Amino acid sequence: MQKTAPLDLFKALEAAVTAAHAGAAVLQAYAHKRSELVIDRKARNDLVSQADREAEIAIIEVLRARTPQFGIVAEETGGSPSGPASWYIDPLDGTTNFVHAIPHYAVSIALVAQQDCGIAFENAKAEPGPVVGVIYDPCREEMFTAVRGVGAWLNSHRIECSRTDTLADALLATGFPYSDMSFTENYLPMLRDAMHGTRGVRRNGAAALDLAWVACGRFDGYWELRLKPWDIAAGTLLVREAGGMAFDPFERTPWPEHGDIVAGGPDVARALHALIGPNLKS
Repeated sequence: MQKTAPLDLFKALEAAVTAAHAGAAVLQAYAHKRSELVIDRKARNDLVSQADREAEIAIIEVLRARTPQFGIVAEETGGSPSGPASWYIDPLDGTTNFVHAIPHYAVSIALVAQQDCGIAFENAKAEPGPVVGVIYDPCREEMFTAVRGVGAWLNSHRIECSRTDTLADALLATGFPYSDMSFTENYLPMLRDAMHGTRGVRRNGAAALDLAWVACGRFDGYWELRLKPWDIAAGTLLVREAGGMAFDPFERTPWPEHGDIVAGGPDVARALHALIGPNLKS
């Protein structure tokens, strides 16, 4: 059986950073002329704009030119995993913020490896999941990057999750149900318990940035349910490479590809999982 050649993760990272800048350039051009945006509704409170679509096209053009061997799974144009690894792309995480001129949104790009994919570094686990992650916040000009087995960075500075070890001292982030309201009754008790048992809970409306902020220690922990894999693929790797935990609270897969996630420093992540556990329903 022929052995799979290891991925060149740094070459992939360079491509993802270039693609993120290309997508963000489209977003920021539209940010100055929001009145011209064409906005559609994919579902209740689930918006997609002209900016999302054009940013995604710009991102895919860069990735296909630089890494044609990888598959593409993108929020707006779809796709399915193929080849040794696939790019998971969210061209505009925080569309509702963007549409309402709230400067809190990001481009999120991750390279997700398949089970039998070779890894170029000895200290990287050979299991499926994100191996390269990029989250770019163009409003703050903050570029979060991560490579499996190597580390996580914010604008070239190494980052780490917070060392907070109890929920009582933790500032958490989450996301509220906004389109699928079927699990609201399960979610509200989680929010109540988190409000009573922590320093506070924030809902900023961009899952990728929530995870990036966990990775750099701004938030101590984060949980959310019913997301999409492109929302959290890059952020999962960032948190893990920053010394934290990011996992599926239902413990179904090696990474939270089903869109349910708990993340944080190890102590807070475990405690948060225990806190929301009684109200989890798949």
